Amino acid sequence: MTKLVILKLDGDVNQGFQVTLSIGKDGEAPEAEVSGYLPPAQGLVTDYENWQSTYLSLGLSVRKLKIKKVKIDADINSNTKQLRNHLNSWLGAESFRPLREKWLEKVATEDDVRVLIRTSNQQLRKLPWQEWDFLESYQRSEVALSTQQYEQPKQIRSNSPKKVTILAILGHSEGIDIQADQKFLESLPNAKITFLVEPKRQELNDKLWEQPWDILFFAGHSENEGEKGRIYLNPQDSLTIEELKQALRKAIANGLQLAIFNSCDGLGLARELEQLQIPQTIIMREPVADEVAQEFLKNFLPEFAQGKSLYASVLAARRKLQGLEDNFPCASWLPVIQQNPAALPPTWQQMCGVDRNRRQVPLIASVLVTVAVMLMGQLGWLETLELKAFDHLLRQKPNEGLDSRLLIVEGNQDDVNRYGFPLPDTTVAAVIEKLASHQPRVIGLDMYRNNPLDEGYQQLRQQFRENNQLIGICKTQGLDQANIPPAKDLPSSRLGFSDVVLDPDGLLRRHLMFVTLYPGDTCTTGEALSVKLALGYLASEGMGLDMTPEGKRRLRKIFLKELESNAGGYQNMDDGGFQIFLNYRMNYSTPLVSRKVTMTDILTDNVPPGWIEDKIVLIGVTAEIAKDSFSTPYSAYSARTWGYEKMPGVVIHGHMVSQIISTVLDGRPLLKVWSSWGKWLWVWVWAGVGGLIVWKFPRPLPWLVVTGVASGVLYLACWGLLIQGWWVPLVPSVLVLVGTGVCVMVYLGRK
Repeated sequence: MTKLVILKLDGDVNQGFQVTLSIGKDGEAPEAEVSGYLPPAQGLVTDYENWQSTYLSLGLSVRKLKIKKVKIDADINSNTKQLRNHLNSWLGAESFRPLREKWLEKVATEDDVRVLIRTSNQQLRKLPWQEWDFLESYQRSEVALSTQQYEQPKQIRSNSPKKVTILAILGHSEGIDIQADQKFLESLPNAKITFLVEPKRQELNDKLWEQPWDILFFAGHSENEGEKGRIYLNPQDSLTIEELKQALRKAIANGLQLAIFNSCDGLGLARELEQLQIPQTIIMREPVADEVAQEFLKNFLPEFAQGKSLYASVLAARRKLQGLEDNFPCASWLPVIQQNPAALPPTWQQMCGVDRNRRQVPLIASVLVTVAVMLMGQLGWLETLELKAFDHLLRQKPNEGLDSRLLIVEGNQDDVNRYGFPLPDTTVAAVIEKLASHQPRVIGLDMYRNNPLDEGYQQLRQQFRENNQLIGICKTQGLDQANIPPAKDLPSSRLGFSDVVLDPDGLLRRHLMFVTLYPGDTCTTGEALSVKLALGYLASEGMGLDMTPEGKRRLRKIFLKELESNAGGYQNMDDGGFQIFLNYRMNYSTPLVSRKVTMTDILTDNVPPGWIEDKIVLIGVTAEIAKDSFSTPYSAYSARTWGYEKMPGVVIHGHMVSQIISTVLDGRPLLKVWSSWGKWLWVWVWAGVGGLIVWKFPRPLPWLVVTGVASGVLYLACWGLLIQGWWVPLVPSVLVLVGTGVCVMVYLGRK
């Protein structure tokens, strides 16, 4: 984030200054403003004059024709230290403290900060404001000078892509090497440069009128004359800004953004240019050595052309000058920006006319990345990841508690050890008889009983014939050709198939409700055991399964929608039969769907009758020997077995039954998915979020943090929607969120 901090100083060095501090985001209205006072500064001005006298006496070879060459015995380091200390003592005044505190409150140390010193006092403008020790905490801040009175530049700007147009004036070069400046300029990317070498006044004037310019550059000799500046075009001609006023005014109106005077004594030049409302000027505040001017330009131009802001580029180049200060004292003090407060500093790319295009980059990237990721999904490359994400979200659902309308009677390992396996018909018949005595609404027997096992088979057949609450199972021919017929004497009206559909990874995520029977299929029902049990229970509530005239299945007011082969995260799944998603009634804190008791508990009357009466009772074998168990999204990986722990089939049927009756009676949502266009739109929105984040936070660390927060929001959104019954894409959304950000960041970095 870039902050704009403005210090407006009104007064004079003899009476002191009223100071107004305003702080806000760059380009926006101030969010805070506070006033304070700075005491008189006569001594500070005197220290500056002493320092300047010492600096000028060094006799450096500078870009100024009339510099004195007499070297005197003076301690530049001592005067520099004295000036710096006096400046910080003055800015540390108690009357100025409220402004410092407000600054600390509103501006973070990691922010980019543009600091404007707005004053008409020429003595204050000469001070080395960048040496204020308070700014040490703000390493990404740069100070610029600004006038009290300004206007918004009225400029004609083109947004069409183009090269940065630079009018480079290479003026009088006696004793200095401005050919180095020319080489630095020629190395700039995407720039169209017109060089005027020691031009005549008329030639310069004509060029300024001839076409729009983005940057005006001058290298050569210049100097101050009072409060005005003079540049030397050639050995015979020199001129002031006043003498070019009309041409410069036209150039500014045509879009001139920046003037760079890589020459001496630029404060006078900047003062005259600001009266013409030029947006930005970079000057050297004092006479500058040729080597310093070259080094600054060498460091500033690449930073700026590669996309850094104007202020950040000047800051980096100015700081690098400190390495020259053994031979050129206070070199890092010299470059300074003169800023029109009504103008925003442009980037190199904006001057190329690509700002509008840059704004389109996130949009274009979001579309391209969305298309790429969604095509990957349609090819099935993301199916495994998306199913794993779906499993994870399922496991995080809130605790729904046990379904009190169900009871599972299991034949566990102890029962198998006690009664044998397969469980004898006598035992099964006795369990059913005990349960029937407590009047459950419906009993589901999740055991194949197509062949007699002992003398109790006749007793079991009697239950099949006479117990209208009892529903048995068979297995359809299906795709695996593993047809298992039903028990004898069990009519089709009290029969449900036990088939389930597994995903390629072996997990059970779908609920097969209806099938079309194959010719010759000995399983004579097209309805699942879960459907038969649920309909048997709901019949007592006066509810049943209806078929609408359009051929849609409806339970009460709930329409059952069949899954398509590309539903959710699936691609080309086996969608045979009528399938819906299986919305398990469990999470890690409630691993069961209902109460569970053993067969021994039933036979020994160790179960409260209220657990059975008017309930749905499911009977099945859970011992491992039965091999009737399946992996589910809740299966934890077991290192001991090198596989996933499995859920008994009778428990899975319980989840299926609970899903149906809870949907009808409790309004518990069935899991649904959006249409294809809905998924595309959802994913594209998150791609747009990724592009917006990198646009607002282009630096890697802030981008990474904000993208992490956005990913968390995305996760919570997908989790919340799943609770409401909607499975929306998570993995593709994360990929486009991050991928769009990376693509935009790479693009902007290259620009």
